[in-house]
Parts: sequence; C-alpha cells; structure tokens
Amino acid sequence: MKISMYQASVPTFILMLNNLSAILEKAAAHAAAKKIDPAVLVNGRLYPDMYPLSRQVQIATDNAKGCAARLASLEPPKYEDNEATFAELILRIRKTTDYLAGFKPEQIDGSEEKTVVLKFRDSSRTFTGMPYLLNYVLPNIYFHISTAYGILRHNGVEIGKNDFIGKS
Repeated sequence: MKISMYQASVPTFILMLNNLSAILEKAAAHAAAKKIDPAVLVNGRLYPDMYPLSRQVQIATDNAKGCAARLASLEPPKYEDNEATFAELILRIRKTTDYLAGFKPEQIDGSEEKTVVLKFRDSSRTFTGMPYLLNYVLPNIYFHISTAYGILRHNGVEIGKNDFIGKS
C-alpha cells in the first residue's frame, strides 16, 4: 500500500499542534495557580544552550506550515517570531492549524518525489518529498514539541503522556 503524503503530514501536524496548544493552556493555568510569572515558563529551557519554550513552539509551527506549503508548491507564510506569552504562542499555533486545515489531499498527495530545497542563512539542503516529510520534518516537529513538553514538565506543570499524544 502506498503512503498518502497528505495523511502522513497535515492531519498529523494538526493533531500534534493542537496537543501542544492544550499543553500550553495547562501551563498558563499552572502559572496562574502557583503565582509564577508566566514569562519564566515561556522563557524556560532544559539546558542553557537549548532554545526556550517559545522558540520550540515557533520551530514546530514553522516546520508544519513550511512542509505543507513546500509539498504543495506554495511559499510558506512567514511569522515574526515575536511571541512572548502563552496567549501569543497559542494564537500562533491556531493560525498555523487554520492554515494547514486549508490544504486538500490533492495538493500534497503525489509529492513523494518532489524536489524540496530548504534555504538556511549560509547554506541550503535538497530533499525529495517523502524523505523530507518522514526523515526531516516529522522528527523535527516531534523533537520540538517533546522539548516544549519537557520544559513544562520539568517546571512542575502537571502534564503526562496522554497530553502529548492527545486524542486522535
């Protein structure tokens, strides 16, 4: 059986980003209940040389919207990366899931062999569609959402595996 590039991407991205949003809502409630400045959690890190929670969310959303757009031969929307509160991070996720919800299977299915070029500051990297999705984007999204989860759990937010996995 052939994999559907759409089914392996957009619904998975939306599910995981919605789970991340629910985790952030729990973190905001935790901060309020414990009288913790929310900025402490939003700027929290697992280790000093790692990105803070806010950047983990930004990278997860960038990977999701960028992948769907590139597989559909569209230019991904650009966000300012200036979110500093739970509300702003949740809004960013909602904006991303709304964007993703606009994709149709026929825009992405058949992109298994599509050439995808990612441009970085000083370099670029070329992929074909399926390895780009399965070996680059999905691991990146899971990594950054897992790291966001870890930052919050480490800081006492009462979340568990079911919050991460969500309801499919």
